[in-house]
Amino acid sequence: MSIYHKVIGEGYPIVMLHGWTLDHQVMLHAMEPLFVKRSGWKRIYIDLPGMGQSEPQSSIHNSDDMLEAILHLLDQLIPDEPFIICGNSYGGYIARGIASLRQNTVRGLLLIAPMTIPEFDDRVVPPQTIIKRDSNLISLLSPEDAEEFGSMGVVQGKIEWERFKNEILLPSKQTNEEFLNYIRQNGYGFTFDISSKLEYPTLIITGRQDHVVGYHDAWRLIEDYPRATFSVLDMAGHNLQIEQTDVFNALVHNWLNRLESETC
Repeated sequence: MSIYHKVIGEGYPIVMLHGWTLDHQVMLHAMEPLFVKRSGWKRIYIDLPGMGQSEPQSSIHNSDDMLEAILHLLDQLIPDEPFIICGNSYGGYIARGIASLRQNTVRGLLLIAPMTIPEFDDRVVPPQTIIKRDSNLISLLSPEDAEEFGSMGVVQGKIEWERFKNEILLPSKQTNEEFLNYIRQNGYGFTFDISSKLEYPTLIITGRQDHVVGYHDAWRLIEDYPRATFSVLDMAGHNLQIEQTDVFNALVHNWLNRLESETC
């Protein structure tokens, strides 16, 4: 069964993996502006099985299987080619699995608000915080939308709402919840250790007010990646690329520059 993917551009492959219940649009909107003035990159945006336009697969029972399915796709799309891997939230967890199992071909890693500890109760997270809020905007939203936005947004303004709606809220409604709940219950965490020494440019970006995965647990990853930049962004929650776009763009541009000087 095929996994939906979208390929933009030509050149060095850079693979994009979204978070739990979302689809490729969250990565596409975050990353595509960074390639407007860059050439030589083949961006591969993937909808994980059971999310977006990718159907559930009967062979997938847990995150081990999810990882295997993505590796199988990559072996078809870019067989034996060196590539870069990027992941947001749960996609960051899968990305680290790929970096661990494809050490001979992964040449760089980007983790955006990465999930590092599967069980929520085991995570170290700050309390939910709202730093900036447009009360007029919130009053115009439906109660359901206001609740969804309010539960995630650290910065709650018009621009943030529009992006949250289009990149987070609407895609999440396409999710096959029964399939994802089955994975959550059957094995959300990998059954093996995915720590590895990746000696290539790495960027880990976290939100200071991220009450979903936090920033504290991700700091432990720094020793796995000797070439890593680690950033904690203030006024940023789990959707940090939406709430602190300028800083996010600057950090990713720096990472891409490092990659281009070495691997491409």
